Amino acid sequence: MRFDIITVIPGLLESPFAHSILQRAQKKGIAEIVVHNLRDYSTHKQKSVDDYQYGGGSGMVMMIEPFANCIEKLQAEREYDEIIFMSPDGVTLNQSIANELSIKKNIIILCGHYKGIDQRIRDIYVTRELSVGDYVLSGGELPAAIVVDAVVRLIPGVLNDETSALSDSFQGELLDAPVYTRPADWRGHKVPDILLSGHEAKVNEWRHEQALERTQKRRPDLLK
Repeated sequence: MRFDIITVIPGLLESPFAHSILQRAQKKGIAEIVVHNLRDYSTHKQKSVDDYQYGGGSGMVMMIEPFANCIEKLQAEREYDEIIFMSPDGVTLNQSIANELSIKKNIIILCGHYKGIDQRIRDIYVTRELSVGDYVLSGGELPAAIVVDAVVRLIPGVLNDETSALSDSFQGELLDAPVYTRPADWRGHKVPDILLSGHEAKVNEWRHEQALERTQKRRPDLLK
């Protein structure tokens, strides 16, 4: 699977993709993550990528040409399943969307800055707009990294235990149950006896009950 991420600040994405699961996925050849500097596709002598918005108002707008130049260069090299724009007014990313994207082959992600990007880019090229929550960040780089992380970990062969991702919160209608590890007794705080019983059916029943209780308390909207 390949991700091409277009950004004006590529340095913001160096660390998220250079460690842990995403690093291993790339070393295994399961995922390819390529970051493109938007300024390399500017037609201006100063490599500027933003300008004042028509109609007046505060905030600069990212220009159409650099994005179009980069997108069209990539499209000439391969076919893309999705061109995603990270935006606070997009559809909120959830596990279902991550699952859907994990079976794609090639994805472009656009990272906005300033007041936003020229609407014509969204109208002409973008196939999907995603948000990571109802708040505004300085740019689309961190949200892009979140999308890549959420998707790549689902690809077969990325996680050492491939069943782990299937039991994560939001894979079903419930949040995940509490989890414990050694020691069984830490300063008088003990692991529930049922988890030490070795009775798989009862353990699964307990986990389901705990997941249901946690969901009812924290995210009752998931049960509607």
